[in-house]
Amino acid sequence: MRMRKQWDSWMVIGIAIFVLTLLFLIVPLGTLFISAFKDPSTGTFSLTNFARFFSKPYYYNSMLNSIKVTVTVTVLCVVIGVPMAYLMTTCKIRGKTFLQLMIIISMMSPSFIGAYSWILLLGRNGFITNLVRDLFGFEMGTIYGFGGIVLAFTMKLYPYIYMYVSGALSKLDSSLTEAAENLGCSPVKKVFSVVIPLIFPTVMAGVLMVFTNAFSDFGTPMMIGEGYRTLPVLVYTEYVGEVGGTANFASAISMIMVIITITLFLVQTRIVDKKSYEMSFLRPLEPQKVSLGKSFLIYVFLYGVTIVSMLPNLTIVVSSFRNSSGPVYKEGWSFNNYINAFEKAGNSILNTYKFALIAILIIMVLGMAIAYISVRKKSVLSRFLDTVVMFPLIISGTIMGIMLLLTFNAKPLMLGGTATILIIAFVIRRIPYTVRSSSAILRQMNPVMEEASISLGYTPMRTFWKVTCPLMLSGVFSGLILSWITIIQELSASVILYTGSTATMSVQVYTEVSRNNYGIASAMASILTVTVVLSVLIFFRLSGKKEISL
Repeated sequence: MRMRKQWDSWMVIGIAIFVLTLLFLIVPLGTLFISAFKDPSTGTFSLTNFARFFSKPYYYNSMLNSIKVTVTVTVLCVVIGVPMAYLMTTCKIRGKTFLQLMIIISMMSPSFIGAYSWILLLGRNGFITNLVRDLFGFEMGTIYGFGGIVLAFTMKLYPYIYMYVSGALSKLDSSLTEAAENLGCSPVKKVFSVVIPLIFPTVMAGVLMVFTNAFSDFGTPMMIGEGYRTLPVLVYTEYVGEVGGTANFASAISMIMVIITITLFLVQTRIVDKKSYEMSFLRPLEPQKVSLGKSFLIYVFLYGVTIVSMLPNLTIVVSSFRNSSGPVYKEGWSFNNYINAFEKAGNSILNTYKFALIAILIIMVLGMAIAYISVRKKSVLSRFLDTVVMFPLIISGTIMGIMLLLTFNAKPLMLGGTATILIIAFVIRRIPYTVRSSSAILRQMNPVMEEASISLGYTPMRTFWKVTCPLMLSGVFSGLILSWITIIQELSASVILYTGSTATMSVQVYTEVSRNNYGIASAMASILTVTVVLSVLIFFRLSGKKEISL
């Protein structure tokens, strides 16, 4: 009788989470779907919006631009990330811990801040642009457009490939590579015939992350694109300029984006299923010394890429202390930009931390509960939650913002313009990290301790809080740090959902850049960057780890 009651408590929790998922994810997605098929002028169901998109080059070229940018960035990230991971794993590198920290920080920093930083460096009045003009007397090519977007995305996203591949290589059994060498494989042939096939599924997982991030990002192409329009920018401009039924057209474009990302996800899953291998890793790869000539090239490559990827963060911090007037930086240094930032946008700073903290607490509770139900209480409901909760990873923030506004911008649940709708968006978008990390640690835990606790008279719920939760914390924290960092820098959803009283730092940075207030923008971007760095360092200190698992 007791066991029946114990199971019922988790069933109630599972049903409650299912209702929340239905209300805040499934229903908004359905609302977006219905809106996409509504004729703007008559309100009837039709393919008018899709016909409009595919009939005009102005619109469908945005899709082609997005695909061109995303494919280029993904290929470059693989070309950079895979060799970096292999060299860092197999070679003895001085300063390896420092390099890893810099790579993680460059990945965690907001992408739109990276775009803004490249404008400061390579824009028409950028530091490097002026330096080259003064020293060599010629004008550099423009940073704006396709090239600038690709540069900003590549330097931001290659760490995803690096971290995924590093994790896979750390589990690779060295006996396999030794056997290849004994059979006469050259070092290059060994990599392509043994190592790459074994880590291919992991590379594809990283490819999916890079593709979805680049494809759905709004801030970078909006800031640095200058006429090179991508789908997220088109969705935003069509939605915020809502006249004559533009919301329906924006919904149709959003559906096209969702279909593209889901298609890629299914293709990636099918490829991984066919190419996966099982192996034991009793003897992990050991870093080896390399010759002086090779080590020089390796250090140039590793430190060169890392320094370039860190340039945006360094540029932002340095620029924040320079005197400025609008878009022009003047002689001298001061704290004026920070003073002006706190005076003009202090509320946005408070909002960022307040909203993020509330969202993180909700994510922690819901994430651990969903992971526990998925792993320990297997059922149709648990499989549904485990699948659906990951769906926001392939939905852009802009689309998420539109979905929520279309659904909750009228009674009975009027949330538009409130802090609540922002927090809901943060939770939905970032809970997958915590669910995934919590599930991973649960699968490694033997349930015997939980069973022993219950046999001694503890209820399953008390066992969960007293026994299971403390054991899960290491895995939970890995997901929470990713959730926290991505929430405080969230722009795509925030720029759709915010009002004057609920603006966050990321929105304020975007707004100030749009107004050419570069000094204030640099100061607020620096606060965000420092917050990211401190968050990563605190996580390393508390967890004892030197990396963040993806």
